[in-house]
Amino acid sequence: MPERALILIADDSEDDITVIRKAFEKAHVPNPVYSVKSGQEAIAYLQGKGRYSLRDEYPLPDILLLDLAMPGTDGFEVLQWIREQPGLRSLRVIVLTASDHIRDINQAYQLGANSFMVKPSDFENYVELGKTIELHWLKHSKAPETSREPSERETRVHRHQASGEPTAPR
Repeated sequence: MPERALILIADDSEDDITVIRKAFEKAHVPNPVYSVKSGQEAIAYLQGKGRYSLRDEYPLPDILLLDLAMPGTDGFEVLQWIREQPGLRSLRVIVLTASDHIRDINQAYQLGANSFMVKPSDFENYVELGKTIELHWLKHSKAPETSREPSERETRVHRHQASGEPTAPR
């Protein structure tokens, strides 16, 4: 169901994340939008590690909007990591970045990006981008199945539930 499909934004710019959220609201994109501010955080989210260990709170996204220019682990490294993970390699990744260099475009597609979009220069074009993503990626395009390994916490909780023992909060 497209209105339940989760969108994850990986971008180190809080301003860009805010603009994307507001533009999606104005475009009437009903989907939940989560965000992370670094490549390392994007990987932790997708792995379900640390604060992202509870899938009910941090479900896997149906679409990742990925900036390339992030400090530390950049978008190219995140994309390469995703494509190396058996349960995540089919995740739909839309590169959304300020770069329009052909080298970046080619590298992103070679690493497995599903689309490459240049960040718009004004708010109205962000709204149009939101409408395009909703129409193509959320309504017309079918999402593949993705999965991740259960976190240690989830495994521990599941074992305790299966044994009938009460689970102690941690």
